[in-house]
Amino acid sequence: MKIRNPHLIRAAGQLGALLVRGLVRSQSLRLHSLGPDLSCDRGRFADRFIFSIWHENLLLPAARFGAPDLAVLISSHADGQLLGGLITAMGMEMVKGSSTRGGVEAVRQLLRPDTTWRHLAITPDGPRGPRRIVQPGAIYVASRTGMKIVPVGIGYRRPWRLKSWDRFAVPRPFSRARIIQGEPITVPPDLRTAGLEDYREIVQAEMDRMNDAAERWVNTGTLDLAAKPVSPSLRLAA
Repeated sequence: MKIRNPHLIRAAGQLGALLVRGLVRSQSLRLHSLGPDLSCDRGRFADRFIFSIWHENLLLPAARFGAPDLAVLISSHADGQLLGGLITAMGMEMVKGSSTRGGVEAVRQLLRPDTTWRHLAITPDGPRGPRRIVQPGAIYVASRTGMKIVPVGIGYRRPWRLKSWDRFAVPRPFSRARIIQGEPITVPPDLRTAGLEDYREIVQAEMDRMNDAAERWVNTGTLDLAAKPVSPSLRLAA
């Protein structure tokens, strides 16, 4: 049964935030960054970034790095509202939209001059999948706002997984977790359909590379990044 009452959603979010923060604090976390670091003072960044995280892995970064300068793109359906209650309780803002559609309403909110946050976290395969497949809406948002996309890979050691479309990961207490943040990807402005697909494939390749490396790191203890795909400029020129 879906929860639709806003008071129940708020209460569930506050309780969930307490539980998740306690769980995440117990973990042995290491982070490797090839670009802007989620864990540092993000106010020093000259650019605005979109941190791209698979839907199944949102729990850890939200609990560890959530702050008022970071908003999360959340869908407007009931499941998204429940997740939104958790996000709000962790001190972040919400931007309503979807990475599976055009993201027009999200872009309107992102371009407002009165926003109190600078950076965005997005689940490019959400809200309904397919799992670990980047949707064009994420590229559309980057193209229309000028924000650079930072691919984020996360690996957990033997997490619990829900029976959901994304196999949502719940890390075990006192287990290991690893995060790898890739180099920012600049998406040209005002891309049309063909251009959106080109950059969707580029972001997909980097998301796969970062996540595969994070999962190998947490399981083997060795940080080993696979070769970087051909750069966007060379690839598109070909």
